[in-house]
Amino acid sequence: MPQWQKITTCLWFKDEAEEAVDFYLPLFDDSRVTDVQRYGEAGPGEPGTVVTIAFELAGQEFLALNGGTDFPFTEAVSLIVNCDSQREVDTLWEKLTADGGQEVQCGWLKDKYGLSWQITPRRLTELLADPDPAASARVMRAMLGMKKIDIATLESAHRG
Repeated sequence: MPQWQKITTCLWFKDEAEEAVDFYLPLFDDSRVTDVQRYGEAGPGEPGTVVTIAFELAGQEFLALNGGTDFPFTEAVSLIVNCDSQREVDTLWEKLTADGGQEVQCGWLKDKYGLSWQITPRRLTELLADPDPAASARVMRAMLGMKKIDIATLESAHRG
């Protein structure tokens, strides 16, 4: 019997679920398509077109749904990626903002499908958790002025 993840995020796309999954898979190790469901003769979509795609990003299960235009993505839901290095932040930032993606602020971006991501270096979390409130405040102020998070700038702010 397969192991099932208890809670799975469903991402509602207009009609580009398959394209989006193909875009996301190469960004993360341990990523793959696990199932594709297609419309049959009963519809309501064109027979053979994708209804849903079950997939994993970094071992985390997701479902992409071609659901039409009724419910576009908003910033109310975002995917957080905890990064181990500036290189990882830079690589993901570049790839996720490509082809019409949008830089927002404080490590947030929207990809070309409108899905919000938080590209967060673990170092940011460590620096913000410093018990010295002045050091933590300097890091927060530095972060609030950034779009893509720069670890070296945060560490400099931390030192004062």
